[in-house]
Amino acid sequence: MIQKQLREKGIIAAAGSAFFLGLTPIFGKQSILFGFTPFAVVAIRTSLATLLLFAFLIIFKRSLFYIYPLGLIGCLVAGFVNGVGSTLYYVALSRIDASIGQLLYSFYPLFVALWLFLDRQPISRITLLRLILVLPGVYLLISNGEKNIDLIGAALMIGAALLYALHLLVNQRILYEAPAPSVTFYTLLSMSVTVIAMFLIFKPSLPPQGTSWIPLLCLAFITFLSRITLFFGVKQLGGMQTSLLGLGELLVTMLFAQVFLHERLDANQWIGALLIGLNMILVAYDKPTSVKRAGKGFLAWLNPPSISPTDFPF
Repeated sequence: MIQKQLREKGIIAAAGSAFFLGLTPIFGKQSILFGFTPFAVVAIRTSLATLLLFAFLIIFKRSLFYIYPLGLIGCLVAGFVNGVGSTLYYVALSRIDASIGQLLYSFYPLFVALWLFLDRQPISRITLLRLILVLPGVYLLISNGEKNIDLIGAALMIGAALLYALHLLVNQRILYEAPAPSVTFYTLLSMSVTVIAMFLIFKPSLPPQGTSWIPLLCLAFITFLSRITLFFGVKQLGGMQTSLLGLGELLVTMLFAQVFLHERLDANQWIGALLIGLNMILVAYDKPTSVKRAGKGFLAWLNPPSISPTDFPF
């Protein structure tokens, strides 16, 4: 019963994260259109989100600053990976529409499955079915003959999805022993250091005085909310299930892109959106597979230390 309640809360958290993440490209694109460089957008929004979480933990739960050493290292690695991926995401967003970018980014569950395969982890049959449903849905969403897609921007967005999927699985390993807020904070902290460094290296510039910061501040706040809900979902459902449910962010982006950015879908793209919606409904019937805690794949370095009988004095 308790396990079922935790799973339900995990689904709600993952769905909430999908909603907030769906708003990310909208506010990100608006910030870029207002004159912020992609490097400035990702650096400012990540740093502000980290400060918000730091203030939250200082006020309400200081004990969550503790994390075991290997978990801290894992968070730093995950933050670096996602920091690079986030930079690729916003550079790509400066070259392509928010809706098209999110469509390409929606491939990340396929990359989660790829990383799981490389890490020698099991994938359920229903998960495979849902992945099969995703493919025609994403294809129909992308197949818009009226507008050419910037190939460099598309490649950068796919690279961002690949790295996002990897950071999910690294964090999933850490979440076995560490609470979600702790993992969120140290991952965001590592992300902040990474994106600030890239901002200073590549384009350390801000828009002229008088430029509206409202979209960027909204982006920082929803980043803070999305990270908390994301890692709680990963803790209860696992990286694969959370990423599949997270495809709902695509629908959120498509809806708000039409309202605020005046982007439009054709009939085929709406059919693709419906297939994505069907994929979300199937999450209720997809029981999470038992991911091995001590895997033998490329993430084996995150395994807990083995203890032999000779380590005990009795």
